[in-house]
Amino acid sequence: MALKIAVLGAGAWGTALAQQAAARHEVCLWARDASQAQDIQARRENTRYLPGCPLHPALRVTADGSLALAHGQQGLVVVATPMSGLRAMLQAVAPGAPVIWLCKGLEAQTGLIGHEIAEQLRPGRQHGVLSGPSFALEVARSQPTALVAASLHPLVLERSVTAFHADTLRVYTSSDPIGVEVGGAVKNVMAIATGVSDGLGLGLNARAALITRGLAEITRLGLAMGARADTFMGLSGLGDLVLTATGDLSRNRRVGLALAQGHRCEDILRELGHVAEGAYSARTIAQRAQALKVDMPITEAVVALLDGRLSAAQAVHHLLQREARAEG
Repeated sequence: MALKIAVLGAGAWGTALAQQAAARHEVCLWARDASQAQDIQARRENTRYLPGCPLHPALRVTADGSLALAHGQQGLVVVATPMSGLRAMLQAVAPGAPVIWLCKGLEAQTGLIGHEIAEQLRPGRQHGVLSGPSFALEVARSQPTALVAASLHPLVLERSVTAFHADTLRVYTSSDPIGVEVGGAVKNVMAIATGVSDGLGLGLNARAALITRGLAEITRLGLAMGARADTFMGLSGLGDLVLTATGDLSRNRRVGLALAQGHRCEDILRELGHVAEGAYSARTIAQRAQALKVDMPITEAVVALLDGRLSAAQAVHHLLQREARAEG
């Protein structure tokens, strides 16, 4: 069944998914910047975020938000903005339209994950999240990738699979949106920590320890928020954590590598040119954990490092000086 799909946000990830779906569905990609939309439409390439990846001829690009929303409201609306833009996008989507979002993080002002924001704005409506271990560039190049769509609404899961499941892109489903979102949010912070470790040359043993203990932190927070434990052993938990913590295309990992070299967070983010959600979400995640009385020492060390209260070496020393305890 062919769908009408609106993708709201022409960054790397939104463009990559729009490109993948355009071969089978009617897809309209919305860019906030009118000049960017014109450039993508004319060149058939997103030169700002996905240079070298030609777009499908059928993919439509516009800067008209109303047109894009109208296009997708009977099929599927995909919000591909950073977390900071999710609330405004959900408010703009028609109440009856099925909608999923791609962003991974917590809202800075409220500490809410996307599922909680949606339940505030659209209680009981058709919404969900699409997440998992995925670099936009590889998806745009049609390299094999597996994602997970999570929702409490069967129609949203059905539409997500119809929209994106294809030869090189597998879409699994989950009824645990909280777990999927917590995994997607906190793994970015753990990727910063792993980048710091690798940047300091601490070795593969340290990297494995950070990833493993990072997964424990993710799971503790998720369970406290109402997630299922098994979700964190899946694509949006262990899978996304391993990819983001070790992959050279990971923006959050690159933040950690630069922090290890002594660069300031503000300078790193300015040079990066893309959103690294871990740098924006770390403090909010730590605050949410503290409110729930969840111990997250790696997250707290990353926050201190991002704030400039600790150097990279001091943050590592702080973690190593913690008292011995049982693993479980």
